[in-house]
Amino acid sequence: MHSLKNLLESMGQKNASDLHLSIGSPPRLRINGDLIPVEGESLTLEQIKILLQEYISDDTLQKIEQGTECDFTIGVPGLSRYRVNAFKQRGNIVAAFRRLPFEIPNIHHLGLPETVLQLTNRRKGLILITGGTGSGKSTTLAAMVQKISKELNGHIITIEDPIEYLYSHSKSLINQREIGIDSPSFAHALKSSLRQDPDLVVIGELRDPESMSTALTIAETGHLVLATLHTNNAAGTITRLVDVFPPEKQEIVRMNLSMSLIGVISQQLIPNIENNRSLAIEILINTPSIKALIRENNIHQIDNYILSGAKDGMIRMDDSILSLYNDNLITKENALHYAHKPSELINKLADF
Repeated sequence: MHSLKNLLESMGQKNASDLHLSIGSPPRLRINGDLIPVEGESLTLEQIKILLQEYISDDTLQKIEQGTECDFTIGVPGLSRYRVNAFKQRGNIVAAFRRLPFEIPNIHHLGLPETVLQLTNRRKGLILITGGTGSGKSTTLAAMVQKISKELNGHIITIEDPIEYLYSHSKSLINQREIGIDSPSFAHALKSSLRQDPDLVVIGELRDPESMSTALTIAETGHLVLATLHTNNAAGTITRLVDVFPPEKQEIVRMNLSMSLIGVISQQLIPNIENNRSLAIEILINTPSIKALIRENNIHQIDNYILSGAKDGMIRMDDSILSLYNDNLITKENALHYAHKPSELINKLADF
């Protein structure tokens, strides 16, 4: 039988992003987007408990057995840190591990456009990093925070569930708060942050109307806010932020968002021909024209404005995907699979 440490070592050796433990299946590793079974027998409930006991306390395991979904991180010396989500399905314990490097990647090594680097020079307003699970949001966010911390004489507060990357004090003072340990909720921690003299507030994920409203308030009051959101593109991000509120509040939310938003970075990681993944990115910059679209609820026109906004550093997702294809990094099939508008992109794909 595998040990958990062996499985976590395999993640590093095979450059896997995730490990899944589930009853009736061998352990599975997510490699370049695909879940690949590890050689060996299917896991039983008792085997999963034994695996988890290597690094998880009896108290946490008991909470999971009682039906509580648990998010936490573990660190394995010499390997990495891991974000763990353990939960129950059909009465059995299941766990997913996401590998988190000890070292925060240098922002210059992530292949991000110059526009993203320029956004880190801003000192007030709201910057959103969006994408699905496994799109690299957390890595981009951490790299941006790291860059800002080395350039800003200020106070950075992060609010996370759980804490993923660990920052060291540098030019900035950095305090990291974990939901459930350091504060009961995102909304509570965000409200408290205004009394903690922050220059930058980093929000691991915007999840509910209360935290979204408070994030906007913090940005409006002259602070810089960086946050992630589970949306697939810039227009969808604006729509999500507005639609989560009751209809009678949406007009004022659009007004506040149009004034405080700096930009939206939307990401996808696409399997490439080098058996790795390439970053496709969409960038919206909140220019006067975009402000007007948000304010007047013409969000459906945002894609067209991004298309004509290259001079302001804007990039459409499908144009980013087209560049990856033309650089011979991704296949035609993957280009169309990840495109937002495949029927339009197919006409632009050149055959090599």
